[in-house]
Amino acid sequence: MQFFLRIVLFVITITPTLAQVVTTQPTFPTADAEVTLIFDLKQTKDSRARALLGKTDDVYLWSGAGSTLPGNAFEFQPAGQTSFNQPFAPGRMTALGNDRWQIKLVPRTYFGVPANTPIRQLGLLLKNGNGQAQTEDFTIQIYDNKLSLLRLEPTASSFFVDANQVVTVRYKASRKATLSLTVDGQKTLTLTNTDSLRTVLSAGTNPGQQRTVVAQAIDLNTPTTETVADTFRFTVRPQPTISALPSGLQDGINYTSATTATLVLYAPKKTFVHLLGEFNDWAMRPAYLMKRTPDGNRYWLELTGLPAGQEVAFAYLADGAIATADPYADKILDRNNDRFIPANTYPALKAFPDKAPTNIVSVLQTSQTPYVFKATNFQRPAVNKLAIYELLVRDFVQSRSYQTLTDSLAYLKRLGINTIELMPVTEFTGNDSWGYNPIFYLAPDKAYGTKTALKTFIDAAHQQGIAVVLDVVFNQADYEFPYVKLYWDGSQPSADSPYFNQQATHPFSVFFDFNHESPDTKAFVDRVCKYWLQEYKIDGFRFDLSKGFTQTNTGSNVGAWSTYDASRVAILKRIYDQIRTVDKSAYVILEHFADIFEEKELADYGMLLWGNANYDFRNALRPVGGDFSGLSYKNREFNQPNLIGYAESHDEERLVYDMKQTGQISGSYSVRNQTTALDRAKLAAAFLLLTPGPKLIWQFGELGYDLSINTCSDGTTIRDDCRTAAKPVRWDYYQNTDRLKLFTVYAELLRLKTNVPAFTTTDFTTDFSNPVKRLTLRSATGSVFLIGNFDTRPQSVSLGISSSGTWYHHFSGQTVQISDVNQSVTLEPGAFYLYTTTKQTTPQSGLLPFAVVPALVTATDEPSVSTVLLSPNPVHDQAIVDINGPYRGPINLTLTDATGRTVRHLQPTKTTDRLQQPISLQTLPAGSYFLTVKHGTQHTQITVLKQ
Repeated sequence: MQFFLRIVLFVITITPTLAQVVTTQPTFPTADAEVTLIFDLKQTKDSRARALLGKTDDVYLWSGAGSTLPGNAFEFQPAGQTSFNQPFAPGRMTALGNDRWQIKLVPRTYFGVPANTPIRQLGLLLKNGNGQAQTEDFTIQIYDNKLSLLRLEPTASSFFVDANQVVTVRYKASRKATLSLTVDGQKTLTLTNTDSLRTVLSAGTNPGQQRTVVAQAIDLNTPTTETVADTFRFTVRPQPTISALPSGLQDGINYTSATTATLVLYAPKKTFVHLLGEFNDWAMRPAYLMKRTPDGNRYWLELTGLPAGQEVAFAYLADGAIATADPYADKILDRNNDRFIPANTYPALKAFPDKAPTNIVSVLQTSQTPYVFKATNFQRPAVNKLAIYELLVRDFVQSRSYQTLTDSLAYLKRLGINTIELMPVTEFTGNDSWGYNPIFYLAPDKAYGTKTALKTFIDAAHQQGIAVVLDVVFNQADYEFPYVKLYWDGSQPSADSPYFNQQATHPFSVFFDFNHESPDTKAFVDRVCKYWLQEYKIDGFRFDLSKGFTQTNTGSNVGAWSTYDASRVAILKRIYDQIRTVDKSAYVILEHFADIFEEKELADYGMLLWGNANYDFRNALRPVGGDFSGLSYKNREFNQPNLIGYAESHDEERLVYDMKQTGQISGSYSVRNQTTALDRAKLAAAFLLLTPGPKLIWQFGELGYDLSINTCSDGTTIRDDCRTAAKPVRWDYYQNTDRLKLFTVYAELLRLKTNVPAFTTTDFTTDFSNPVKRLTLRSATGSVFLIGNFDTRPQSVSLGISSSGTWYHHFSGQTVQISDVNQSVTLEPGAFYLYTTTKQTTPQSGLLPFAVVPALVTATDEPSVSTVLLSPNPVHDQAIVDINGPYRGPINLTLTDATGRTVRHLQPTKTTDRLQQPISLQTLPAGSYFLTVKHGTQHTQITVLKQ
C-alpha cells in the first residue's frame, strides 16, 4: 500500500525471537493458526513512538499481509483499516505493562487472505488512535509446515567480536530433526532427534580474522528428506592503521581529482569504520578499513579509480554494526521514498543500490560542473524594508518543485515581495512534511528537485531583486541523521553522544535535542551555515524554535523555559557572530518567543525576532477585542526595527477562515460573509504592513486563503492531527474578483512600504487598543495617517490626525483640507482610510468598498493625475482602457499573465484629454492578467480577469 510506504521511517525485518521490539508466540507462526504478537515499545527507534510510552490504552495495530517474501507486506489488509488517523477497533492492543503490548490473531482470517493464497510475511506497526504517534515498521515471517530453522543467538548475521571472545550459538527448529554445526568447513557438533541446539565458540586472536558458521537441520523421517540451513559470520575486530589526516581535508567528501576522493568521518569513541559502496560491492573488505587519526576521533580513506563525473553510492559501517550515510553528504538516496519522486521533479534519479546495508546512502560525484550564478551584484533589502513571503514548496506549487517555484517569481515580484523564506528544504524524513524532521543538513530534499534547480531558483530570485532565507532546524534532528544513529541507546541518543542530549532540556522537543554547548554541535552548526551561504548564496537563516538552543533543563515547565536564559543568549550570539564572519549582512531570524528582555537583547545585538500577532489580529477581526500593539518594535523597547511582525505564518490559523467561522454578525453586517471577510483582510493588511519594521506574509494570505491550518489533504476534512498535512494549492483564487482586489491592495501597501521613505520612519505612534485603531508616521519627507474601524457597527470618533493642513486620501487620490485635527468622523464597519501629506501615485479605483470620509473632502486633485479605468472587467473578448487627464504623449500598455510573461503590448499616443484604447483578450485563456499603464511619470496597474 502506497500510504504505508510513505510513512515508513525505516523497516526492520524481525525474526520472532529477536527479543527487541516484536516477538511471536509460537516461535514459528503459520497462516491458519493463532499467533500472539508481542511488542516491547521501549526498544523502538522511531522518535514518533515516544508518545506511545507510558500509555495504558489507545494503542492500535496497523498491519498487512504479503504473499511473497520479499515483497509487499501490505498486499492484504484487514477489513475496515482505511484511515491511519482514526482508531481501528479490530487492531486494539492489550497492555501487558512496562510498555509491552500484545494482540492475538489468525493471519488468514484477520487479513482476509484467500485460502489458496500463501502468506509469507506480515507488515506491522503500532500507533495511537489519531496516528500522531507511531513506531517504525516491522515485518515478520510466516512459516508453512516445512522444516524451518531459526537462529536465536546471535541475532545478527554478520558481526564483530573481541579477540578470544566467546560466542554463544542457539538454534530452534520447527520440529525434531538432526541438527549440526559447521565452523569454517569443519563439522563441530551433531545432535539427533532434537529441535534445539546450543553451544559456544571461541573467536580467535587474529585481528580481522573471519569465521563462517553454518547450521543445518535434516529430517529423515519424511518421504522426501527435508534440509534447511542458516549461515552467519563473525570477525575479530580489526585494528585500523593510525595515520594523521592529510592537510586541507574536512569532514565529509573531499574531491582531490577527477578520479579520487578522500572520505572523512568524525566518529569519536568508535573503534573502527569500514567504507562500503558500489566500488566494493558493499562488502566489508580489509582494503576499505578506514585509517584512524592519532586522536582517535576521525576515520579517513582515499578512494582511487573512481569514474569521472559519475555518481557513486556509499555508506559507512561503524564498529561493524552501525551503517549510515555521510552526515555532510549533499545528496542521498532513500530506499523507501525515492521511488515516489516524479521523474519531472528529479530527472534521471539514481536507483537505490539493492545491496546497501542501510535504507539511506550518500552519493559522491567527482568532476561536477559548478553552477555559475548570474546575479553577481544583488543587494539585500534593508531590514526595515523587508517584505517576507513564507512558503512551503509542497503547498505553494502543484508540482511541488523548485522549477515551478522559479516560474512563480514574477507573481511574487508583482506582489511586492523582496524576501522569500523557504520552510525547511534540507533532507527530511519521507517526502511529505513541513520539514522540521531533518536528517541531512547539506542535502536539499530531492522531493522538490535537484541541487541545480534550487540554485537556479535562488539565482533567479536574486535577479528579480528578491532575497532568499532558509528555515533551518538546529533544535532537533530525526533518527536517520547520522550523528543520531551513530550514538544511539535503545530509544534515545546515548550518554556519550557528542551532539545530542539523551533527554530534551525543554518541553517542545519532538525529535532528538541538540546539545548546543557541545563543541561538536557548535562546529556542525557553523559548517552548515557557512555551506549554505557560500554554496547556495542564501541570504540568511530563520532558526526554528531558537528558544530550544539551551542546556538549562526546565523539564516540562514552559514558563521556566521562557524566562531569561543567559546561556541561551550566549549560544545565539556565538552563532550570529560566526555567521557574520562569513557574511557580514546575512539575516539571522529567530523563532524565539521568550522573555521580553531576552528578546530585546538579541534584537539589539542584530538578530531579527519573529513577532506573532495572529491571536490579536484574529480577535480584532472577529471582533472580540484585539490589541496588536506588540506589532511595533518600539512598543517592545527594541532599539532597532528588528521585529518581524506577522498576522499569519505556517503555524497559525488563517485569518479569513477564522472570520468565516467565528466572526460576529451585527444586523446586515456579517463578518462571516466571504466578501466582508476579504474586505476586513484588507483592513488587517493595512495595519500589519504599514507599521514600520520588517513584515512577513504566509503564502496565499494575499488572496484570503480560507482553509483551516488543520485541513486534511482531502481539502475538506478538518482535524487537529492534519495540521502538517498537505493543503490544497489554490491558484484558482485568481478567478475570484474579490480575491484579486485583496491581492492588489497587498501589492499597493507593499509598494508604499518598500519604496516611500515615510513608511520606514522611526518616528511613529500606534493606537491599536480600541475598535477604531490609528497609526501615525512622521518623517522629513512627509507624514502618514491610517485610521480603521475593526468593529461591526459604525463608529463616530475624533479623527486624531497628526496635523492640520492638506492631506491626500491615498486610495482615491482626493485632497482633503484638515482644519480641526480632532473633528468628529463616522467610520463604517471594516472601513479604513490612509492619508499622506505627500501626494503618491493613486492605485486603481474600486479596490475598497468605501470612499474617502465625506466630511473631509474639499477638492479632487485632478490637474496632474490621469484616471485610468478598464471596462468591462471581467473581460470576455475585448476591453476598453479609458485614460482621462491632461497628459499628452506616448502611452505604454503591457498585459502580463500570472507568470510575468507579456501577452499584449500596445503603444498608442494620447493627443486629447481622453483616450479610449481597445485591447483584445479574445485568444487568451481564462485566468488572471495584469495590465500596466505607463504615461509620463504615472504608473498604474490593474488586475484583469479573463472569462
